[in-house]
Amino acid sequence: MENSIEIIISLFYIEHLKVKDIAEKVNSSSAYITKIIKKDDRYNEEKAFRQKLSKEKRKIEQNKFAKTKRENKKIEDNYTAMQAEHNQAVQELSKHSHLSDESYRKWNYSAYKYNPSKHRYEFDSKLGRSYDVPKYIKER
Repeated sequence: MENSIEIIISLFYIEHLKVKDIAEKVNSSSAYITKIIKKDDRYNEEKAFRQKLSKEKRKIEQNKFAKTKRENKKIEDNYTAMQAEHNQAVQELSKHSHLSDESYRKWNYSAYKYNPSKHRYEFDSKLGRSYDVPKYIKER
C-alpha cells in the first residue's frame, strides 16, 4: 500500500500527470488519488503551478485562434473581391452585349499604350493583332 502511494505522489508531483491518468495507471478511483495528493504539503504549490501553466496555454491558444480567424477573413475577402471582378468581366465579355472599345481597352490595359501627341491609346504592334481588335482608341 505504501508503495502505491509513493507512485501516485511521484506521478502527480514529478511527472505532472492528471488525476484521471494516474487513476488509470494505478487502477484506482479518481477520488482515492485526489485524497492522497491533497494530504501532501506540496499540493497548493502544484495547484498554483498547474493553474499558471493552464493560463499560459489558454493565452497561446487564443492567439492562435485569433490569427487563424484573421487569415480566414483575409482569404474570404480576397475571394469575394476576385469573384466580383470575375462577375464584372463576365458581364463585359458576354456575347449578349457588345463590348465597347473603351471597355476592351480597360480590360486589356497592357496591350494599349497612351500616345499623348494624338490623344489616343494605340495597340502594341509587337503583340500581334487580329482584324477585329481596334488599332487605336480615342481618349474620352
